[in-house]
Amino acid sequence: MSIGTQDREQAVQTAIREISHIATLPEVTLKIVELVEDPSSTAQDLHNVIANDPALSSRILKVVNSSFYGLPGQIGSINRAIVMLGLNAVKNIAIAASLAKLFRGGDLSHGFSARAVWEHAVACGAITKMVADTAKVGFSDEAFLGGLMHNIGLMVEMQFDRNKLIEVVQTLGVDGEGVPGNDMREVEAKFFGADHQDFGKGLCEKWKFPNNFSLVTGYHHNPMEAPADGRRLPAMVYVADRLVGSIDGQFRLDLPSLDIDPAVLEVLGLTETGLQSIRERVDEEITAAAGLLG
Repeated sequence: MSIGTQDREQAVQTAIREISHIATLPEVTLKIVELVEDPSSTAQDLHNVIANDPALSSRILKVVNSSFYGLPGQIGSINRAIVMLGLNAVKNIAIAASLAKLFRGGDLSHGFSARAVWEHAVACGAITKMVADTAKVGFSDEAFLGGLMHNIGLMVEMQFDRNKLIEVVQTLGVDGEGVPGNDMREVEAKFFGADHQDFGKGLCEKWKFPNNFSLVTGYHHNPMEAPADGRRLPAMVYVADRLVGSIDGQFRLDLPSLDIDPAVLEVLGLTETGLQSIRERVDEEITAAAGLLG
């Protein structure tokens, strides 16, 4: 029996309310989001906030100087990072650097650990950025963070009720290759009253994140069901998720199939040639991304 929208929303609100002491970002990150969303803010305002958190500053510089931005070792200060990349990109990197603390909790059961989900998230971030660059559809600032955040609803479930999530994983019937025998979203709905897309979207709304990230967390499995003017970023994450899931040892409990819907490629204007060029570099990019935000 399908679960109605109102029931799903109620399940999401209950879970997020229960874990409100856990599902929070550092105050400095929320300040950064608020600043960049305010059109009157300046680069100096952003620098002033980040400079007060040396640990966050160093993590941001680590990402900025990675191969993802093509400027390895060239940026030595937050001020320069803001000048080179812009406020929005630095904001997204700051959020990314703050997310790791939510992906904690150790091994849940065979085939599922918070660490595995986090490693998959970082890999998806890297490949989503590659998809954005290859398809030339914009969103390059948001691409890495969108890929990183897409499965954050799983962490809501894990923090809210570990035992239910264990039941979900056991019900999936995962084979020796980590391939699930059932659709995880359907099993989640049975046990939680909603699935990880619903929980991820609800968390982004609680955090007052830009709508793009609510769309990614809420529609990364079914981007064609997102509003027509909001499909591109979820579509990029959808593609990246399946490319990363094809790599041996990568988390794919929510991907019973790795097939890519041609309609999604059409939304991105991504040709089979372009897709193949991304496939050929996936291993290399995932290796480069490993440990980037560890």
